[in-house]
Amino acid sequence: MDFELNDEQKLLRDTTRDLLARSYDAEKRNATTDSDPGWSSQVWKQLAEVGLLGLTFSEADGGMDAGPVEIGAVMTEIGRRLAPEPVLDAVVTPGGLISDGGSAEQRSSILPAVAEGTTLLAFADQEPGLRWPATERATTAQESGGSWTISGVKNPVGHGGSADVLVVSARLPVGGVGLFLVKSDAAGVVRKSFATHDGLRGAQIEFTDAAAEVLGDGGDASTLIEAAQIREQAALCAEAVGAMEEALRLTTEYLKARKQFGVPLAKFQTLTHRAADLYVSLELARSMSLYATMSLADGVVDPVIASRVKLQIGRSARLIGQEAIQMHGGIGMTAEYPVGHYVSRLVAIEHTLGSADDHLRVLASGVGDHEMVSAV
Repeated sequence: MDFELNDEQKLLRDTTRDLLARSYDAEKRNATTDSDPGWSSQVWKQLAEVGLLGLTFSEADGGMDAGPVEIGAVMTEIGRRLAPEPVLDAVVTPGGLISDGGSAEQRSSILPAVAEGTTLLAFADQEPGLRWPATERATTAQESGGSWTISGVKNPVGHGGSADVLVVSARLPVGGVGLFLVKSDAAGVVRKSFATHDGLRGAQIEFTDAAAEVLGDGGDASTLIEAAQIREQAALCAEAVGAMEEALRLTTEYLKARKQFGVPLAKFQTLTHRAADLYVSLELARSMSLYATMSLADGVVDPVIASRVKLQIGRSARLIGQEAIQMHGGIGMTAEYPVGHYVSRLVAIEHTLGSADDHLRVLASGVGDHEMVSAV
């Protein structure tokens, strides 16, 4: 199997890398995340102009009809530069739900504007007190005279404070979980935005009999939600690989430049061995991320694969993050130096849609489903 990107995918990767490299260094990134809305509208416009915001939508919906490999390449570059633009939260995940489950009218009225960068989406699914993998929702949907309303609280909603349209999960009266479209400025919708520790944005959104539109044909959307979460986990893992690559690069460069007792730290054998261990951990994470991406590209949407990958990504991210800080010393904890921000983002990714411990618990619970291997 060929794991190398083809020429078009390399061009997409290089275009994303060049765009973000021109837009951000550590100082510019800190200044952008410290201001509202926490990301650059100019960079967002540029992402739209080169087609990155419509990457996964069909051509009929104003997109490029690309697949998981292309999304993985873009997310790796976002992780490498720590770009704060909400490509995953405001486009890929909620846009994918509309693309997969929405009606032709819903797709044509929303997705082209998303691809153009003029409409932002958000997926309001997680709720206070619910831990991944949650199968029930406390938020409820009620129907009256053919119209639907939503009531409940969603938190955290990634970049929910900036969204124009919300894709909301809610418990159906007949059982199951449905998906609904809610305008963010609708009556009965109250949003409270907050900054997260990794410099991004989240929101708590309260719905009180807010008018809602059923996504697509309605009914139980649990399978659709699970597939969206698996794709989001794969995208987060690709982003983590980019962040780990840069954290390791910064660490090795620091070891070469920083001197102790008159010689570079890179001359100390113990430190070089530790850096080598980090490289091995990074390559293992990269291989597992490719495993997730290639599986999705082959049409295999498997939660077991997603948990295997997320488990290893979480372990590698924790090791590389901790060692990067340790080998930098005190400077690694300062806000002015970038490595701490990479570690913060890796921690956030590790706890999104299940931590390493959560995925280990899920995988362990399914051990009995496999046949035992015995010696002949």
